[in-house]
Amino acid sequence: MKHQRGVTLSGLLIWGFIIAVVALLGIRVAPEVIDYYKIKKIVASTAANANGKTVPEIRAIFEKYADVDHIQTITPADIDISKEGNEVVIAFAYEKRIPLFLNVSLLIDFQGSSSQR
Repeated sequence: MKHQRGVTLSGLLIWGFIIAVVALLGIRVAPEVIDYYKIKKIVASTAANANGKTVPEIRAIFEKYADVDHIQTITPADIDISKEGNEVVIAFAYEKRIPLFLNVSLLIDFQGSSSQR
């Protein structure tokens, strides 16, 4: 007698549930991660154009870049501007709470700096 091969109904349901949870996480988390990388790019561009500028001018440059990329997660007031040596360093940090289902949420701490390469 040959052994039968295949997927049982219970195995199919379990794998379907696992795939659905992973897909839900991906759909909910991906836009926030994309925003984070956009903010990192904006901070790096702002720092590259910040030499010889005052803090309000640097914040205005950041705001223009953020408007172009439709970033509303952080504002120019949320960035920290400092100087290390001869270089302007812009840092940011924020939390994002992502509701998953019912009363379950995912909290992610994002942080970055223009000095990180």
